Amino acid sequence: MCTELVHIGFGNVIAVNRVIAFLSINQQPIKRLLREAREKELLIDATHGRKAKTAILFETGHMMLAAVTAETIAHRLATASMPSDERCEEKVELGSI
Repeated sequence: MCTELVHIGFGNVIAVNRVIAFLSINQQPIKRLLREAREKELLIDATHGRKAKTAILFETGHMMLAAVTAETIAHRLATASMPSDERCEEKVELGSI
């Protein structure tokens, strides 16, 4: 299994294959999710004191706050040089030599 990482600012990276959604934190339902995650100690703050712009929901139920917008993260994913499947296959081929 290959893990694709994406930079979310301030030296923090996330494993994209574990992400369910990138959410804007301006809506009340998302704020409720963040409050519940904080109460359950499932909230990770990666903003380094800056204003949170995106909430990242992981398949484990954890949520992460990021100081970059969801559009910026999506753009970083889209500008990857090649799809992750091709990179995984390339690593397997190099490892078998």
